[in-house]
Amino acid sequence: MGRVTPLAAERAYMSRQVLTEGDRLTVDGLVLRVRVSARRKRFALSVEPDAGLALHTPEGRPAADAEDFVRAHRSWLVRKAGVRERTRPLNPPKRLIDGEVFRYLGRTYRLAISPDAPAEGRVRLVAGRLVVSEEQAEDPERGRAALVDWYCRAGRAWTAGRLQPWAARMGVPEPELEVRDLGQRWGLYRPGEDGRRPGRMSLGWPLFQLPMHLVDYVSAHELAHVRVPGHRANFWRLLGQALPEYEERRVELDELGRRMWMGEIA
Repeated sequence: MGRVTPLAAERAYMSRQVLTEGDRLTVDGLVLRVRVSARRKRFALSVEPDAGLALHTPEGRPAADAEDFVRAHRSWLVRKAGVRERTRPLNPPKRLIDGEVFRYLGRTYRLAISPDAPAEGRVRLVAGRLVVSEEQAEDPERGRAALVDWYCRAGRAWTAGRLQPWAARMGVPEPELEVRDLGQRWGLYRPGEDGRRPGRMSLGWPLFQLPMHLVDYVSAHELAHVRVPGHRANFWRLLGQALPEYEERRVELDELGRRMWMGEIA
């Protein structure tokens, strides 16, 4: 009888091991989180928002089969993981302290904690400084809410007068405008309910930390959705008519955007 090699013994062991939710599977130096679903019929791979790797598997599948699948798709997985790592958000938290730096339309402004500002008052931009009250600075939730409110107000006021020229270039009606929290999205367009009334364009408040030309890019992008839903070729053609350099701005938005403050308080 031939001698059983360590590799063969390991293979036999793995063929008996059934993957379960939350396992960690290591394959040739790659560590994958295991996600099990009763509805799934086959293996799949994904790169998660934190650049971690995940293996999606049906119930009852042995680890040996999973390893074979990962090895067969290793080059794809490594390539996708590299892209996600290069584009992973690097959004730093902010501290509510005197001198902390905040951005607005590409310029930097420092926070000023004022003992004279009303406790429930709105944040104001005064002489190049964002002024908040001591009470707001001492309460992270109140301080964050006050700053987000300022970005929403300032962003809406700045954008309101800039939509009409972009809308005219694309031959679309100017939608209603709001600035609010959209999570990780920069913008969103929703058509009117009856198809005749103007739709609503929403811009995420973190957008207004970016330079003006990138805010304009996102505005033009959402205005193009007034005519064309989705991102088919005719959408990019319409956007390109109004903004020929849209591809360069999209790349710049991806790079700068991942470094913007998204509301986390340290």
